[in-house]
Amino acid sequence: MSDNLFTRFVAAVPDPGKTFLRPPGAPAISYGEAFERAAQFAHVLTRRGLAHGDRVAVQTEKSPAALILYLACLRAGLVYLPLNTGYTPSELAYFVQDATPKLFVAAEKNLQAIAGAVPPVEFLTLSDDGQSGSLIDEAEGAPRDFPDSAVGMNDLASILYTSGTTGRSKGAMLSHGNLHSNAASLKEAWGFSSDDVLLHALPIFHIHGLFVATNVTMLSGASMLFLPKFEPDAVFAALPEATAMMGVPTFYTRLLKDPRLSPQTTGHMRVFISGSAPLLPETFRDWQARTHHTLLERYGMTETNMNSSNPYKGDRIAGSVGFALPGVEIRIADGEGRALPQGEIGMIEVRGPNVFQGYWNMPEKTAAEFRQDGFFITGDMGMVGPDGYLRIVGRGKDLIITGGLNVYPREIEALLDDVPGVEESAVVGLPHEDFGEGVTAFIIARDGAALTEEQIQQTLRDRLARFKQPKRVLFLKALPRNTMGKVQKAALRAEYKDLYS
Repeated sequence: MSDNLFTRFVAAVPDPGKTFLRPPGAPAISYGEAFERAAQFAHVLTRRGLAHGDRVAVQTEKSPAALILYLACLRAGLVYLPLNTGYTPSELAYFVQDATPKLFVAAEKNLQAIAGAVPPVEFLTLSDDGQSGSLIDEAEGAPRDFPDSAVGMNDLASILYTSGTTGRSKGAMLSHGNLHSNAASLKEAWGFSSDDVLLHALPIFHIHGLFVATNVTMLSGASMLFLPKFEPDAVFAALPEATAMMGVPTFYTRLLKDPRLSPQTTGHMRVFISGSAPLLPETFRDWQARTHHTLLERYGMTETNMNSSNPYKGDRIAGSVGFALPGVEIRIADGEGRALPQGEIGMIEVRGPNVFQGYWNMPEKTAAEFRQDGFFITGDMGMVGPDGYLRIVGRGKDLIITGGLNVYPREIEALLDDVPGVEESAVVGLPHEDFGEGVTAFIIARDGAALTEEQIQQTLRDRLARFKQPKRVLFLKALPRNTMGKVQKAALRAEYKDLYS
């Protein structure tokens, strides 16, 4: 069989008439229809001169057409570059300059703003609902078959950008082999089959909604209830037809506030899976009490896809992320990469076919993140308890995870420090019931500067994606420091831990 991930999807679906996507208020889309549409899109891409290995940048709203564009890129051997819909034109300019995509597929409404901000690149458009746009127009009448590109396991399927501690985003290169191996492991670990119907309310610019949810569904020949976004009314309307749901902790905390959540409304479900951010033990316990279901928490990251999971059959432990997935090795190591004994806290390191190919155009950074024996240094601190379950006890590099999305403080601090009147800034994540962590900025103003919280937030409004913008801006006389002069963010997190309570 070809190593092309798309070819493997086709092989996993013996009946092309099987339902693939069911968008709310629209006709269902079968696998056969999706495959034919992907062929038409692939013809559009190749007619425009795109060839094996070329990048396709995509910033559109979630829609069946947007997902089918991902499949078309796989078919044609192109590299799919999904971009968060919250990114501003100025943020997009960096990605285009760095990845040099040959084509940018943009939301129609944003085309003018994006085209005026990014380096010169060819554009196609999609409407918000994926029903119109130049991509759709050009695909009409195109052939409904396409020869799948012959690719190797290490050929790139996608580049996903993840923020860096210096503010410069890094493009994680994921191959056809990386994505297939992880989807196959998750299918096995979570018991997915063609009988499953996944309630999909996640975004598709992120590994959770694009690779975990979609790839596992397709490799299982299952179906998806494809919601444009998470909204409790839509979730409860779709729930009776579903057997499984994947979500970030925010989904579950919001559903817990809804009186409709009960053992009766969830009794038919096979599994609820949580990831992309730590699940609070309180949420774990409350969900169990309200639904009689135990949330299944797993652990992954952009560079590795999924690494571990609580067991589908077996005890799921609050505060843990379970065991290494089939084919994945996890160790807890000291600063030199030496494995530590069970029960000791150290750096989580991962090795396996799920681990990415490196950072785009950053060979030195790539080399620095891998041990000589092939283990990838995740930056997360953890331990394996006496029960054998992996627990994450902290994160290196001051990463903030808000609503399941990664935010690195240095990027925000660099912008804040450029604001007239700002002497210094520090950005941390503080506990937030809805988002997991709330991005919070602390500012030292220059003498005589009359700064306000509203002024600072307004300054950042058009310069940062909304999820990165501080929910609160607090002014201090001084930042806590250690004897070496380093800002002690842990002290800020401890002192202001109840800010959003």
